[in-house]
Amino acid sequence: MVDAEPEAPLPDPPRDERHDAQDPLTARKRDRVRARVKRYVDVPIAIRTSDLPVRAASAVVMIVVAVAALRAGGAWLAGFIGAVALATFVEYVRLGYRAFGSWSGRIAALLFGTAYIGVAGLLLAMMPVFLMVGVIGTVIFIDTFAYFFGRTIGGPKIAPTISPSKTWAGLLGGIVGASLWLAGFVWVVGGRGADEIVGFDILELAQIVGAGIVLAVAAQAGDFFESWLKRRAGRKDSSNLIPGHGGVFDRTDGLIPVALLAGLILAPAA
Repeated sequence: MVDAEPEAPLPDPPRDERHDAQDPLTARKRDRVRARVKRYVDVPIAIRTSDLPVRAASAVVMIVVAVAALRAGGAWLAGFIGAVALATFVEYVRLGYRAFGSWSGRIAALLFGTAYIGVAGLLLAMMPVFLMVGVIGTVIFIDTFAYFFGRTIGGPKIAPTISPSKTWAGLLGGIVGASLWLAGFVWVVGGRGADEIVGFDILELAQIVGAGIVLAVAAQAGDFFESWLKRRAGRKDSSNLIPGHGGVFDRTDGLIPVALLAGLILAPAA
């Protein structure tokens, strides 16, 4: 009797890629990943920005200190303005020294900064308190709305070679913020009653929006000037004094031109 040859093992069935794709465990993992991605995308970018909590905490501290100085008034307020102006000037000088290689350029930058920052600080210190509050509040609203509009909407850059993060959406946000603050400021200072909350006429609204545009553009110009100076100096921030914000000059860059405009135009009338 001849032994039969052993049977060859049966080949594995062909791999069904579609079946693998529908594996319950794989499908659940995929669904979880999609859910996480969807939650991430749906949250505005301004809210999920990693430095937002630090920026907010630092902003609260700065506002509290500024309000305390305003309430104290007198020598305390003058000293606070002087300290801020001095810190801004020191950071400006450091940037100017690095930005310009020649001593003639450094001296010119020093002279310009002395007038630019010194006159703005002097005008701010000479303002009536209510006007000072109006100027500072305008800049805060411009910066805040520009930050959230720019981070949330994004879009085309204004001058990417100078400041890659500044967008037209951010400028629009600054205009909106300035206009809203000025409307509220005029309503409060003007002593309007509760029945006049929306009682602005067309001319008043046009003046408020026009002032908002001018001040937002001025603040943006001051921001661009500092950004240009930092780029020449090879620095990201004017210093690291304020967590999440950089240096003092990084916070006063928009305030300086707004204070100059308000001081030269509005302070004499006030």
